[in-house]
Amino acid sequence: MSISPKDKETLRKLGWQYMEIALLPVHREKLELWKALNRCRMQRPMVSIDQVPWNEICDEELVCQVEDPFFMHIELELRRKIYMWKHFPVDMVLEPYITIPKIVGNTGYGLSEDSKIIALNEGTTAPSRKYNRVLKDYEDIEKIKDMEITQHKETCDYIYQQAKDIFGGIAPVMQGHGIQFHLGVWDFLTTYIGVEDAYYEIMDRPDFVHACLKRITEATIAGIKKANDLEVHNDIANTCHCSYVYTDELLPDFGAGKGPVSYNSWAFGMAQLFSTASPKVTEEFELPYISKMAEYFGMIYYGCCDRLDDRLDIVKKIPNVRKVSCSPWSDRKAFAEKIGDNLVMSFKPNPAYVAGGSFDEDIVRKDLRYTFDLAKANNVNLEIILKDISTVCFDPSRLARWAKIAMEVVQS
Repeated sequence: MSISPKDKETLRKLGWQYMEIALLPVHREKLELWKALNRCRMQRPMVSIDQVPWNEICDEELVCQVEDPFFMHIELELRRKIYMWKHFPVDMVLEPYITIPKIVGNTGYGLSEDSKIIALNEGTTAPSRKYNRVLKDYEDIEKIKDMEITQHKETCDYIYQQAKDIFGGIAPVMQGHGIQFHLGVWDFLTTYIGVEDAYYEIMDRPDFVHACLKRITEATIAGIKKANDLEVHNDIANTCHCSYVYTDELLPDFGAGKGPVSYNSWAFGMAQLFSTASPKVTEEFELPYISKMAEYFGMIYYGCCDRLDDRLDIVKKIPNVRKVSCSPWSDRKAFAEKIGDNLVMSFKPNPAYVAGGSFDEDIVRKDLRYTFDLAKANNVNLEIILKDISTVCFDPSRLARWAKIAMEVVQS
């Protein structure tokens, strides 16, 4: 299906705006700073903002006009990148081309969650969920199917040619190389077992839990291998789990991946459930399984909202780990003292500071300065990622104010 002249004109205007920004020298400068951090030779702490509550930002700049369903997503991505650059760029990097995703199918594990959703606001990025069990006993484990990965080559080629025609003379077009793997199998198991039930099962039926973990790990590895066969791992993705991943080894320049297989790519893992369990639980019910999957990848980002300062010795055993999340639940002092100088401390400031009834700049500055000083005192490679932002109370200026403070701190 051909795109309408109106849609094409809208996209070309956006492409022009995007390229005006993307061709600024600052993006290569930021790329080099991210590479320095990721080789664990940090020049200064780096800052990123992601997972923004777009449903609360009511701005004409973000209103989509394109009717074509595929290219509307491209339009939305361009609008959001331009908006972020204008209002809270921090250390974001815009690449000097427009990226079109490669259409790759992934069946997942063949199970559907059964959940009740409660949302604070319509369109919120972080609704609450209550999960009903779909994995109840041993006979249910066979319901976990191998990931099936498929490539829709003809469609990809057609869309790529369309994009080149749309943006011709304005912007180069790069097609993404495929998918990035989420190795946090506990995120999926808790949707199939239920959060509370997962804790009970670990205590009452550990063998059942291990059987579930063994099967879902096998299913994930089957998907990794299939994506290798099809060469659809996204080795040119410049972020992994909201963190920029330019590295000498894997992505030394814009779009300069080493080939679309897992060994040239990043993946991310986590076991957020275990923030309220002991390190021994992580060692028994997470480490053996994440390790088997992580072996297939070039580099690993580990952690999300989980507390990890009390189990960093375990996390360090994960093959190819390079970045480790320091969530608001972690003891930052202990984390900075233990992380060492050959990993990146990926600090997540508490998003509650932009979500409360008022925005207190002094608290934000003090919080960021505390982490900055800990990193400096312990020779830590530090990045600061504001994410999981479920609300800014419909006041997006808070993000701009937070960004200004963060950059003042890291550039001091």
